[in-house]
Amino acid sequence: MFIINPSATQTGVKKMAYNGWTNYSTWRINLEIFDCFDISEYGLDLEDKSAVADFLKDTAHDIVMVSTAEGLAKDYAEAFMQDVNWYEIATNMTADVA
Repeated sequence: MFIINPSATQTGVKKMAYNGWTNYSTWRINLEIFDCFDISEYGLDLEDKSAVADFLKDTAHDIVMVSTAEGLAKDYAEAFMQDVNWYEIATNMTADVA
């Protein structure tokens, strides 16, 4: 069972957490694209979480854009990926390697 819990941010705007992740988009991209992804194979500086996050964002974008035909589905996929917390995935992924 997956649990969705509302939590307030510092600005008072409601934000949704999903299954221990920032939101559903972050959880889903991590699960569907990066499950069993070995970040250590790419020669990145794993201490630089921002660089890892940028790499993951570019990689996910490439995978989704290549596998999705032009049109509404691709537009929705791009919008969905804008909500992903790439830094959170990078932090989680590099913690498993370190």
